[in-house]
Amino acid sequence: MELVMGVVWAAAVVMLVAWAWRTLDWVWRTPMRLDRELRRQGLRGNQYRVFHGDLKENARLSKEAESRPLPLHCHDIAPRVLPLFHNAIKDHGKISITWLGPCPRVTLTEPELVKEVLNKFGHFVKPSTTPFAKFLVQGLVYYEGEHWAKHRRILNPAFHLEKLKLMLPAFSTSCSELIRRWEKMIPDEGSQELNVFPELQGLTKDVISRTAFSSSYEEGRRIFELLKEQIQLYIQVYKTVYIPGYRFLPTPMNKRRSQVYNEMKRILKGMIGEERKGHKNGESCKDDLLGLLLDSNMKEGEEHGKSQNKGMSTEEVIEECKLFYFAGQETTPSLLLTWTMILLSMYPNWQTKAREEVLKVFGKNTPDMEGLSHLKIVTMILYEVLRLYPPVVFITRKTYKAMELGGITYPPGVIFSLPLLFIHHDPTFWGEDAKEFNPERFSEGISKASKVPAAFFPFGGGPRICIGQNFALIEAKIGICMILQHFSFVLSLLSYIHAPHTVITLQPEHGAQLMLQKL
Repeated sequence: MELVMGVVWAAAVVMLVAWAWRTLDWVWRTPMRLDRELRRQGLRGNQYRVFHGDLKENARLSKEAESRPLPLHCHDIAPRVLPLFHNAIKDHGKISITWLGPCPRVTLTEPELVKEVLNKFGHFVKPSTTPFAKFLVQGLVYYEGEHWAKHRRILNPAFHLEKLKLMLPAFSTSCSELIRRWEKMIPDEGSQELNVFPELQGLTKDVISRTAFSSSYEEGRRIFELLKEQIQLYIQVYKTVYIPGYRFLPTPMNKRRSQVYNEMKRILKGMIGEERKGHKNGESCKDDLLGLLLDSNMKEGEEHGKSQNKGMSTEEVIEECKLFYFAGQETTPSLLLTWTMILLSMYPNWQTKAREEVLKVFGKNTPDMEGLSHLKIVTMILYEVLRLYPPVVFITRKTYKAMELGGITYPPGVIFSLPLLFIHHDPTFWGEDAKEFNPERFSEGISKASKVPAAFFPFGGGPRICIGQNFALIEAKIGICMILQHFSFVLSLLSYIHAPHTVITLQPEHGAQLMLQKL
């Protein structure tokens, strides 16, 4: 018996020593080794703080920045939105080191280096998310290698321009309902204050429900409610260092994450099942995103048969559907429309120019695809809004092997931060008026808007460029056109506070209160 106990204790000691050694390696030896390798090659940056890195400092700076709103018409938003990166660049240069917990994070602000990272598919990967991330959303944006290639291949047909044309009535119907609701809220004479941010979020949720599942937002409301709760639960985790094994503890937050995840999965599984049932009964696939995805997935399966490269499993389809809904919750169109209305309120001359163009092309008729392609001024405005207020303010990639970039060899385990916001606002690429609203810079298209064409990438770049960029721009164009046809608007000076901040995406912290008037 004593021998057995001795063996057990010895095994326990070995396991404890092994765990302690791995922990020491994770929080100290590896970070310090990576720090030495980077600094030896001339990089500068923040000093590593054990375990937390810059997380605590980032939280402090963000809280301090968010306590101070910006003046109206101020578009120099980087110090408020990304204060840690802003300070690091100011103190250490355009290529600087910060720390995401024990992981070194190198900020790249040279467009050509960013382009190289984004274009080298397979050489730089997306940083692995914590196991908690699976409770939020997976799908195309998180996959790598052949797994990503297969999903992209299956999803591409659903986002082809010809397929998007078929969804135009769904876009128009959702916008028309928004317009009618606003018309009932606004008096015939005078104006009415309206926080347009939640209104436009509701619009894009309705659009994604109709275009993805041929249903109205009301039918998909429960999924959006669950996803919104899951986002808030995940944000709390993202702000802290992930501790392996913590997700298995029966804490109230962990239990709730699992409950939300399982309920959302059950609802989506039922919707997918109904679509597949109709297809088995001889009904043709619908022209919504789910129908197009299932049709493409079926063809992929038939082409590859029993090979490992056959189509998506039901679980994978569910994750792509969650991603559709995530796009409706934290989406480019709602944010692009919101910031566009805010900026057109700040610059009424551009609002007038845009309205005149819309009325010239469409009159009071519902916008059509052909007319959208002739909107030069509206397109210039949307691009300038995406430049100043990109929905995603930075992209991340990670080295999984030693990679040479810009004369520096980065070892495995280094995270790259590619800050769209800083590059979009840099006078080096955009001129002295880089932090001013000037849509005219896009009068000759994107390629000639900046001194370096790669300096504008609101939808990312390379092979992984956002699959839904055409979807987003079409929705935004239809939305702003129909709003301009029916209303004029200015900032509500008593209520609007100019305070951009990030909650996954770049949002107006206190809403977008405008004074709307019927035309």
